[in-house]
Amino acid sequence: MAQENADSSAFEVQRKRVNSLLEARQQKFGAYDTSLTQKTGLFGLFKSKGDMQKSIDILKDVVITDNNIFLETQQLLKIKDFEKDKFRQMATEYDKQISAYMGTINKLQLENERLRTQLDKSTGNGLSGNVWLYLALLVIIVLAVLLYRSRTQKPVPIPKNTD
Repeated sequence: MAQENADSSAFEVQRKRVNSLLEARQQKFGAYDTSLTQKTGLFGLFKSKGDMQKSIDILKDVVITDNNIFLETQQLLKIKDFEKDKFRQMATEYDKQISAYMGTINKLQLENERLRTQLDKSTGNGLSGNVWLYLALLVIIVLAVLLYRSRTQKPVPIPKNTD
């Protein structure tokens, strides 16, 4: 996030430089335009050599400013291209992350369905297993009762035959 703010602030600083150079060029060109109308020659009817040199000097400054504007604009475009490439890379990374998350979610949904199916099957089998368990417990209880009765009953003595 700090890098993003630094890039944006560098872009803003560079944009302000270009704008200030454009304003300076506009002022210089206005001065050049004014110098073209100045005539300090003979009776103010003609341009003197000094007037022409002044116009030429101002025009040179305009050209130098134009060159600086060109260079600063190139720098501004480089910053913008860098930001665009960075955002494109971030978008690609986010797409990869989202795809990975979607794959994980799909796997978890499939696993959840498999577990639900397995739970449904085991719940159905558990009911029939419970019937067998209750039946086995009933048989054990019946056998235990029979065994208990057989042990608690006194054996009936068998009469001896005295003949």
